Amino acid sequence: MSKPLLKPFLEPDRLEAGCDEAGRGPLAGPVYAAAVILPPDFFHPLLNDSKQMSEKARETLRPIIEREAVAWAVEAVEADEIDRLNILWASVTGMQRAVLRLDPAPEFLLIDGNKFRPFGPYGFKHYQTVVHGDATYASIAAASVLAKTYRDDRMRELARDYPQYGWDRNMGYPTAEHIEAIRRYGYTPWHRKSFHVKELEPALFPR
Repeated sequence: MSKPLLKPFLEPDRLEAGCDEAGRGPLAGPVYAAAVILPPDFFHPLLNDSKQMSEKARETLRPIIEREAVAWAVEAVEADEIDRLNILWASVTGMQRAVLRLDPAPEFLLIDGNKFRPFGPYGFKHYQTVVHGDATYASIAAASVLAKTYRDDRMRELARDYPQYGWDRNMGYPTAEHIEAIRRYGYTPWHRKSFHVKELEPALFPR
């Protein structure tokens, strides 16, 4: 099956920023969000939804996006704020913060997913949510690459202080290795305390 051709924009002659996040599902670490404005003629054959790309392809593409984008920004929302907001609105908050750092400011936002909140100058008529947007629009795909690679780098850094959890391999996701490490060593300050997994329910712990 051939890879779908990503659309360069929703409407021509408008400065559009694509927004996406990485790390909604893990038990530990921040969620990362990115916003990217690409030039309308940007094309790279590797660009796709970051989840469909190899790690090598993502790492190859990241500096190209950063060099050729009109503007880009990446923001992290830490575990304690995720616990306060819930993961959905923490992801949205991260995207909003990334947008506010863009220079020049975009005229319109393309948001991956189906949930967002208007903020600042971006009312209901100034953004569009797009389900599977990271496989539809180039700017959202580029944002997904930046969010994913920056988050992976951060988890590898955290893994140096907490090697027993295997975060350099599982990136904080609820793998068997990670769940067993929590069972043995408990939670760290980087764990999302509001996240619960069946395997860690108290009744399942050995007495």
